[in-house]
Amino acid sequence: MRLSKRIDGLPPYLFVRISEKIAEKKARGEKVISFAIGDPDIPTPQRIVQRLCQAAMDPANHRYPETYGLPELRQAIAAWYKRRFQVTLDPDTEVLPLIGSKEGIGHVALCFIDPGDIALVPDPAYPVYSVSAMFAGGEPYFMPLTRDNGFLPDLGQIPAEVACRAKLLWLNYPNNPTAATADVDFFRQVVEFARKYDLVLCHDAPYTEVAFDGYRPVSLMQVPGAKEVGLEFHSLSKSFNMSGWRVGMVVGNAPARNALMRIKSNLDSGIPQAIQYAAIEALQGDQGCIEEHNRTYQRRRDQMVKALREIGLEVNLPKASLYVWAGIPEGYTSESFAARLLEETGVVVTPGTGYGKHGEGYIRLSLTVPDDEMAEGLERLASWSRS
Repeated sequence: MRLSKRIDGLPPYLFVRISEKIAEKKARGEKVISFAIGDPDIPTPQRIVQRLCQAAMDPANHRYPETYGLPELRQAIAAWYKRRFQVTLDPDTEVLPLIGSKEGIGHVALCFIDPGDIALVPDPAYPVYSVSAMFAGGEPYFMPLTRDNGFLPDLGQIPAEVACRAKLLWLNYPNNPTAATADVDFFRQVVEFARKYDLVLCHDAPYTEVAFDGYRPVSLMQVPGAKEVGLEFHSLSKSFNMSGWRVGMVVGNAPARNALMRIKSNLDSGIPQAIQYAAIEALQGDQGCIEEHNRTYQRRRDQMVKALREIGLEVNLPKASLYVWAGIPEGYTSESFAARLLEETGVVVTPGTGYGKHGEGYIRLSLTVPDDEMAEGLERLASWSRS
């Protein structure tokens, strides 16, 4: 058997390695508390579950769905964007449902990247941005996100010859893993940059509804001209605690959306229809669950930031996202510090270098941990620090 060269160069997905380490500890009978993976622990709202059950009983929803989704779902997505961001979208040409946003993020490079082309990718960042470019035969050019630049890419530092070879530019705000946020003025600058270099601007925005202290994250689509150059990926995973249901969407530029639909139509058969009806219920029904969830996450954020600061880690108070990005003590690498915490406390955190070399010096912790486990995990870290 001869594997392809792309498989030879493909690192194991970050969270697969973390899950393997957790399994090893549990096999030894040790209790592990994981702050590593941003998978909401709060259940999906009951009204959405009930709609799924109802739709699953209809034999019409047992057959193949269409790649481009039910018209009612595309309309519900467009209406949600209108209510939330005051953005007008054509549900037939500017909206495409996805089998989770990760699926669309992984496929979109196939629409634009040819061998030798460049994708401009933040570092640190969600690993799928760079991996998708590699799958398409291109290469990532990494834009450093640092504390000094507010974890925003400095577009002025990208060499002109690199920008001219680039086809895609990735952004993600509120950010994973740094929890940084961006405003409309920043997005205006990026839209102009994309227009100057004829780039497709891809914004991954699954955390716009996870925000604290009255902060309301913005959408790329709110910027005039964004639809001329951009796509925005979103998801119901974090907004409605539906990560296991695999339903997301991409909106924006019509030709780019159509290109992605053509790729998808050759590779998948769309979201199961019963899940589509549940997604419609999520988008059209009472949105009060989002505020309720955010109160829980904000309380956890406050507890975690306080505990981490007390043990001497440098932490900014996140305004949004499900993550806390913490600087590690001197004398460690991100991986060695995470490994020591796992070995000596049974607490799992994600090393910053799992998201790129500029994640060195940091660890990421998730707020998606039940309250009792969070309290125990933070106490373990405090006891370890005292000793």
